[in-house]
Amino acid sequence: MTDQPRLRELDALRFLAAFAVMAFHYLSAFKSIWVTEPNHIFAPVAPVTTLGILGVELFFLISGFVILMSAWGRTVGGFAVSRFARLYPAYWFTVLAIWALYSFTSVQGFRPKFEVSDYLWNLTMFQSAAKVGHASGVFWSLWAELRFYILMAVFVIIGITLKRCYAFMGLWSLGALAAEFTTKTWLVDLFGITPERWLVKTNEWLTLIFMPRQMPYFIAGMCFFLLWRYGHSFLSWFFVALSFYPAVWVALERVGSRVKSKGYEDFPASETGVVIAITLIYLLIAAVALGWLKWMTWKGLTILGALTYPLYLVHQTLAAVVIPPLKDSMNPWLLAALTMVIAIVVSYLVYALIDKPGQRLLRKLMPRDKTRGRRRKPSSEPIPEMSPRTHQASVP
Repeated sequence: MTDQPRLRELDALRFLAAFAVMAFHYLSAFKSIWVTEPNHIFAPVAPVTTLGILGVELFFLISGFVILMSAWGRTVGGFAVSRFARLYPAYWFTVLAIWALYSFTSVQGFRPKFEVSDYLWNLTMFQSAAKVGHASGVFWSLWAELRFYILMAVFVIIGITLKRCYAFMGLWSLGALAAEFTTKTWLVDLFGITPERWLVKTNEWLTLIFMPRQMPYFIAGMCFFLLWRYGHSFLSWFFVALSFYPAVWVALERVGSRVKSKGYEDFPASETGVVIAITLIYLLIAAVALGWLKWMTWKGLTILGALTYPLYLVHQTLAAVVIPPLKDSMNPWLLAALTMVIAIVVSYLVYALIDKPGQRLLRKLMPRDKTRGRRRKPSSEPIPEMSPRTHQASVP
């Protein structure tokens, strides 16, 4: 196998996604921190920053791309070690930091009403499965990422090939469709039928496994990876097109629920803006797949991509520490900018001092993937040549 150049354009998009989410939270969402509606404070940019909520959707698309890249050619053990080492060091640090902050200081913003057992569940990242709340609100997307990794691990066991990718995506789409058709609201609204308990349970399991709200983005990302690796393909473009409508529909529903609950004056996100944002997200990943962003070769993008995961994890808690004591004495625009800079600096420190050495230590302690890098037997199907260092997988 040969080393391939790191896709620094994906690092840039990963940072863009994290910055969009941070801007959304700081300038549009954190009313409890500002004690007034932030979209009124930052009204000139509110129509844009409200759409920063869709940065998570960009993360999911990037994950579809790079997780398929990471999984291809690995054993399930090697894939599991890779994902575990990538996810947990920065995450464990963040959970422990949140526990320490709310246990030993008087900070009140976003304080979870947690027992020690709740924090212990959060350390596993499986707190949603145990019906336990998240220590930080941003953790919700990690549960979707984790389930995607489990699906991909099953795919690794089966054996990943180009043809099987299309079959995998087709079956996943059907499973997600089944989850949507068994929802209680659908049946009640359309047919006036109250579903039986077994059907409700079936829907819960289908939703848990097939993730209909995130599936379009993961599948689109996988297709863009196939286009990047193999070039133009009718089936790849077909699945991209097939995923676009549900992706837009899900985004409209997610943003629309905010507008409905808060009112348009307090959350000025337009449906047109949502459609444009999702379209741009698809176009950006398409540009990566088609090689249009190869000119993005600045080495600093690798650092920006690496600190993205810590930034996503810690930015909410940092806002609770920095903004409340300064909001009455500092210009809000300056304070928001200062908080963003602090979040980026702290994220880099977490990456350099916790995440990077933690990943290295876990990979040394856990069983290595001894098949990685060996010469393969001849196959009738072209196999992507890549190394474990080709690209780190995205996590929001």
